[in-house]
Amino acid sequence: MLLIVGGGSVEPEMLKRLAARVQGIVGADRGGDIVLAAGLVPDAVIGDMDSVADSARFSGRTRVLTLAEQDTTDFEKCLYSTRAPITLAIGMTGGRFDHTLAALHAVARYAHERRVILIDGHDLAMGVAGSIALNVGAGERVSIYPLGRTRFARSKGLLYRLDGLEMAQGEAIGTSNLATEDRIEIEVAPGGQDPWLLILDRKLLDAVI
Repeated sequence: MLLIVGGGSVEPEMLKRLAARVQGIVGADRGGDIVLAAGLVPDAVIGDMDSVADSARFSGRTRVLTLAEQDTTDFEKCLYSTRAPITLAIGMTGGRFDHTLAALHAVARYAHERRVILIDGHDLAMGVAGSIALNVGAGERVSIYPLGRTRFARSKGLLYRLDGLEMAQGEAIGTSNLATEDRIEIEVAPGGQDPWLLILDRKLLDAVI
């Protein structure tokens, strides 16, 4: 499991808790400074290096990978330069709004390859390509947000069922559904469905990794 740290809003204590659970820490450009400020050493710092304070600050334990291309964000550069089945990402939201949208773009782009989970001060948002079943606990908020166009075949354990519902931005989204059972199941329809976001309280991280 990998942790990517961006340059947005990051709680130092949350960073330390997540760092203790992963096998690697990567700073996305200025995210490397945030890792250092928390008293941690990143395994790598990746990006175009236009916002990091000074790449020379990093010790020999840290690989600094400068990628000058401007077709992708620093977050995407981290994603295509690493391999991990589960990737946690913090500091991708809570700052500039365009950076938040760019993070969602990256999740959509890589959802078919790896499980990418954005975490902020309140929630986690996990990119899902296909169907999913997991234990979240009855009474928990469950939001479903399309990253493209997704048709759902059925759901189980949700107050508002998704059976036969097609979601797309600007048409239909699934904000603040509710788990009525401990276990929820969400099944997409056959065919090429776009990735979607499952948004939960961040306390439920263990349920999705």
